[in-house]
Amino acid sequence: QVQLVESGGGLVQAGGSLRLSCAASGRTFSPYAMGWFRQAPGKEREFVTCVTWNGGIRYYAASVKGRFTISRDNAKNTVYVQMNSLKPDDTAVYYCAAGSVPGDLSSGSAYDSWGQGTQVTVSS
Repeated sequence: QVQLVESGGGLVQAGGSLRLSCAASGRTFSPYAMGWFRQAPGKEREFVTCVTWNGGIRYYAASVKGRFTISRDNAKNTVYVQMNSLKPDDTAVYYCAAGSVPGDLSSGSAYDSWGQGTQVTVSS
């Protein structure tokens, strides 16, 4: 059973940067993809970015493309998202997720394991 733990959230000013990390634990970790979702107060959960584990193919939501960069360290079972040029609209709880099989990676249904989330707050 895969367990995911996020870290790196916090409070930053608009225009600032944060790097979130998500570390996976378990006897075996071999996902198809890992991704990040976020949920702001009063809004639905939305896809942010993801990366396939073996091929390293990256996908981004239009709202973050050019500002966020996802990366992974397979040896450390860890995925990161570097978030630059942060905006107040980026304020949300960010969730890390791992998916075991191919699917629509922009949908939460493609993922089997989820972290508890880390708060990102961007002030104006």
